[in-house]
Amino acid sequence: MKPARPPRVTESIVAATAVAFLAQTFLGGPQVELQGGFIPVRAVAENVVPNAVPFWLTPITATLLHGGVLHIMLNLMMLVICGRQVESVLGGWRLVLLYVAGAYGAASAQYLIDPTSPVPMIGASGAISAVLGTYALMFGRGKVSSIGPLSAFAVRGLWLAVAWTAIQWGISFASAAGPFGVATAAHVGGFITGLILTPAFLEWRYRRG
Repeated sequence: MKPARPPRVTESIVAATAVAFLAQTFLGGPQVELQGGFIPVRAVAENVVPNAVPFWLTPITATLLHGGVLHIMLNLMMLVICGRQVESVLGGWRLVLLYVAGAYGAASAQYLIDPTSPVPMIGASGAISAVLGTYALMFGRGKVSSIGPLSAFAVRGLWLAVAWTAIQWGISFASAAGPFGVATAAHVGGFITGLILTPAFLEWRYRRG
């Protein structure tokens, strides 16, 4: 039996995120959240933040910034648990594409909810939500019944999305960030991105061998 490949891509994303958080904490200062976070209003006011990274890139740079130790610990724990399993099925490069697509899906959802917000969205939660969406479809084992027009797969995914967001809210309260420290729409957007892309990525992986 061929041994499973180590989850090198998952480990690399975790390591890069941890290093970025250390740099943010000890070298960056508060301004780095404005410069690298996703700020919806920058879509129409690009120069609102001096020396900021290009707006189109901020959904990615935002995943490297976090609001505190609890925030990053929860995110990286979930990424390790779910990411290594998803990587074992999809492969490394497809995991990268899923993660990046989740980051942009999360940012897009947050923009649609509040396009004039000047508040920076930071954290890898949206990108990780896409990985959780894929994980829910591929590894969900609990018996779940359909509800009205929602299939059992959709219901399972919905419950996981709700649980994930509730945990994020709890971390936000514990770290004194308040409930508005959690971009709920971003979590939903990332999760839906994962649900949408999973069938296509599975077909891509196994059609090509």
